[in-house]
Amino acid sequence: MAFTHGWRVFLTSSIAVGCIVSLANRLIGDDWPQWRGPHRDGTWNETGLVRELPPGQLPYDWSVEIGPGYSGPTVADGRVYVMDRQPKDRDATERIHCVASATGKKLWTFEYPAEYRISYTAGPRASVTVHEGKAYCVGAMGHFHCLDAATGKVVWKKDLQSEYEIQMPIWGISASPLIYESLVIQQVCGAGGACMVAFDKNLGKEVWRALNDRGAYSSPVLIRQDEQDVLVCWTGDSLTGLDPKTGNVSWSHPFPPSRMPIGVGDPVVSGEMVFVSSFYDGSLMVRTPKSKTSSEILWRAVGPDEQHTQSLHAMIGTCIVQDNLVFGTDSYGEFRCLDATTGERIWENTTAVPRARWATIHMVREADRVWMFNERGELMITKLSRDGLEILSRSQLLEPTRDQLGQRGGVCWSHPAFAEKSIFARNDRQLVRVSLDATPPKSSK
Repeated sequence: MAFTHGWRVFLTSSIAVGCIVSLANRLIGDDWPQWRGPHRDGTWNETGLVRELPPGQLPYDWSVEIGPGYSGPTVADGRVYVMDRQPKDRDATERIHCVASATGKKLWTFEYPAEYRISYTAGPRASVTVHEGKAYCVGAMGHFHCLDAATGKVVWKKDLQSEYEIQMPIWGISASPLIYESLVIQQVCGAGGACMVAFDKNLGKEVWRALNDRGAYSSPVLIRQDEQDVLVCWTGDSLTGLDPKTGNVSWSHPFPPSRMPIGVGDPVVSGEMVFVSSFYDGSLMVRTPKSKTSSEILWRAVGPDEQHTQSLHAMIGTCIVQDNLVFGTDSYGEFRCLDATTGERIWENTTAVPRARWATIHMVREADRVWMFNERGELMITKLSRDGLEILSRSQLLEPTRDQLGQRGGVCWSHPAFAEKSIFARNDRQLVRVSLDATPPKSSK
């Protein structure tokens, strides 16, 4: 791995302030230890962040050379974790990298052979989950490793494909591991009622398995009902609530695909509502009352085909549900707002990402704003409301690369991490850190 280090440029709310300073002076902020943040809900809770981005290319704190992959970075305890695959002209090897968050210095790399038999072979899909000193890593072909987060040494490992006869989704294993009490829960996509499997997080032994469904790509989330936790899983055939301790089914709604399992974004939770949206099969909104472990369908909306959609046919990015509204990116990049109670479209905006099949925007909420990272590698600060999308600021973060998708000059499809008052993002060539800290550093003498 090669490393390129740059000086930080700190921004005030209105102008860029150029300062040369050691990164060691920065106070460590919040972590982003798993897929979509500390609570797996795409929320960034740090304060003291910039209100405006400078025009043009954002300055890097550091840049680290990596290989191709869809795996979004995670940040914990001063370390950044990301997975990639050796370039096409090298061995068929998946790799897990750990670098220092302050400097980008390589701390360790763990690699293993992984011959791909899936479509889109750029690299691993899932984000590394970091918990209590261990890193849980799942590769595209089902290689599951629990590593010491500080050293990269193997604690335990499993070959899910051989152990569970994976009914492999066409794009491989994509769901990120979820830690629950003493368990690590994974959408394995296995045969014999092993679509969802829970393992002892310290030993790797199976504790329970659930669902005869085909697997898909969505990561499970937790909600509360009847004063207990419920694991919400979107598989290739259903939206289902499980008891996370046992795997017993609490409630389930069939959501079979018309063409192929293609659920990618996470189930989105807002109050008693849970929302999912699929490229071919539209959107489903269910009500999950807090008083009991049950659910009911509020509405279902699906258009005639992928280009003629009624409400929302989302693909890669997870949607937002807030203030009784749904916000998300439709099948060809149309950013839309829906009425959350009916699914009816309120408005559409086509300025956030150019029109293209599977056009992608990843969104993270922070206070009254939404940070958007689109597939053209642009970072935007926005506000969302019933009145429309307001883009407050827009800059270039990364250049699109072609390994993930060779069309339209390449894409940036990996979800970034927001931690330590910075954004950590990757394409198929580099992992970068950019400061979003509004506080000018103390000058060094």
